[in-house]
Amino acid sequence: MELSNKELGKYLNNLRVSLDLSVYDVNKICKISPSYLSLVENGKRKPSAVILKKLAPIYKVDYIDLYEKAGYIDLIEDEKKDILKKIGAIPLSEIETTKIPVLGKVKAGYNYLAQENIIEYIYFNIDGFDKENYYALYVTGDSMEPLFDDGDIVIVHKQDNFDNGENCVVLINGEESTVKKVYKGTSGIELKAVNPYYPPRIFTEEEIKDLPVKIIGVVEKSIRNFKKKQK
Repeated sequence: MELSNKELGKYLNNLRVSLDLSVYDVNKICKISPSYLSLVENGKRKPSAVILKKLAPIYKVDYIDLYEKAGYIDLIEDEKKDILKKIGAIPLSEIETTKIPVLGKVKAGYNYLAQENIIEYIYFNIDGFDKENYYALYVTGDSMEPLFDDGDIVIVHKQDNFDNGENCVVLINGEESTVKKVYKGTSGIELKAVNPYYPPRIFTEEEIKDLPVKIIGVVEKSIRNFKKKQK
């Protein structure tokens, strides 16, 4: 909350006094003149952002908090962005996101009827250029653990081609959909779970055509549902 010059001055005075520091002690530490500090504490002068940043470590407070009290809102946002960049993080406001449809749940087992209706939208950072060809799906079941947990969301690129070992969304018989590692051989394809409890499922070339068995996308990213994991 922004304070008036008088309120801010009194606040700074209380901080200094609580630490048993005189204006001369502060001057020795950070070279702020006693007369200037007195004007600030008496509400006759608004301290600059530079001065507040110098006082913050001496008064054992966060300079961002002092900025807020002084009304330096724009500077707060700039400072936060600088802090994030220094630690290698990117502010969310600077990440370009894409609206992605969620097409229902994909069972990471074998007995799920695919629901192709859009149940919601999420926003996510997509690397590809053809952003309209991405969709998201919920994972249920445990056949892909620990790679994908129950409740995770997978971000999928629509395509029917894949490299062996990629995590693909497979549509079987037009109804059953599943996420599996897929391997193509000379006689058909193998759908392989990560969880060793689930045996691989193999389809011949004839079955691929007759059922049919279709690759409807390759998983590019996933979003871990930590809240569900903790329950």
